[in-house]
Amino acid sequence: MNFKSSLFFVLFLLMSFTISSQEKIVSKVLIKGEKKTKPQFLYNLLSLKEGQVLDSVTLDKDIVLLKRLPSVGHAFYKVIQKRNNFYDVIITIEENITINPEINFWTTTNNQFAYKLGLYDYNFLGRNITLGGFYQNNGFDTYAINFRASNLFSKKWGLAINHQNWKSEEPLYFENESANYLYNNISFEILGLFQINLKNEINFGINFFNEKYQYLSGNIRPSIPRFLDLDKVLLKFVYSYDDLDYYYQYTSGFKSVLFAQFVTSNNAFQKDFLIAWNDFFYFKRIGEKANWANRVRFGLSSNENSPFAPFAIDNNINLRGVGILVDRGTGSFVLNSEYRYTLYDKKWLAIQTNTFLDFGTWRKPGGALNDFTKSDNIRVYSGLGLRFISKKIYNATFRIDYGFRVSNNSGESKGGFVFGIGQYF
Repeated sequence: MNFKSSLFFVLFLLMSFTISSQEKIVSKVLIKGEKKTKPQFLYNLLSLKEGQVLDSVTLDKDIVLLKRLPSVGHAFYKVIQKRNNFYDVIITIEENITINPEINFWTTTNNQFAYKLGLYDYNFLGRNITLGGFYQNNGFDTYAINFRASNLFSKKWGLAINHQNWKSEEPLYFENESANYLYNNISFEILGLFQINLKNEINFGINFFNEKYQYLSGNIRPSIPRFLDLDKVLLKFVYSYDDLDYYYQYTSGFKSVLFAQFVTSNNAFQKDFLIAWNDFFYFKRIGEKANWANRVRFGLSSNENSPFAPFAIDNNINLRGVGILVDRGTGSFVLNSEYRYTLYDKKWLAIQTNTFLDFGTWRKPGGALNDFTKSDNIRVYSGLGLRFISKKIYNATFRIDYGFRVSNNSGESKGGFVFGIGQYF
């Protein structure tokens, strides 16, 4: 090696040493503010570790991840230099209350008083595990038990187990006639949960269920069965892309969730069928106090000419003011758009006004794709609402909306109130 080569090599080593010595190294990661949540659970979720180069991009992603946890209402960080190029990272979280009762009251299609009572812990064992259930009485007894642990096995792998025994009186539509049936669904479901990265997640699994339809009242043709008892198997796949960021009651960003299901059943009346739909969400914060929120849902299923079509037109699902289970279809396109404005905002409570527009159109069972453009199938409702939001309790938003009819189809509801817990979407 000649003199010039040796000099170049020495200079290269000196420059490398100088650059590396200037890198900021994480000497310690501290989490403050946790009460019920296990600190080690939070540390295991973080990508930034002690001894690594301090990376603000990685740290920002960790903060977004923490704010998505049910137990965390808000999170932020600061960096403190300890010595030379070593720094402590202090992450502060504001923890939510996560043991929540669920109380709902409403009237059914036959004006019967109904109620739902439940209790859920969204931070069971301090590990952000959801465990709970509910009892419902709408003239019939319904119950459910739910377990979901997104990080049960590791940072990426989790498990969900659900059991439900659902009963309700539902209208089914046969061309120009309708009849009321008692619907009973008993199901057992197990799902694997896999988080690919911060923005992408898949859920997949199987659901074994039994469906019973018992005729109650109404006009039906002799060819329509008055009782059905069906054992079915449902294969489920969910893919979620989540680029949302949260700041208390405000949300920004884009999210897409694809649901795909294949249902198989050994009976002559109902064939195997596919159903898939995608929810697209877009949120934009406007100024200091406003949020523009949007959801678009498009879905299709196997196009059987059956009264048991899977997509429903309903107050609590898609169109505020339209009524309870007013129609069904084998295709659905729905747009929900609302402008949320914060009137009152203190440490524990926020109150929002809400101005919304709900648009929906359907493909009739056995119909064609141009059903989506037919005026008879289009429903438009608009309205106003209020939100009472607890900033210290997870998902504790009480909402009330009044939707009134904008479209002009005959037989439509002129409007009505819709109550619920949590934002509409």
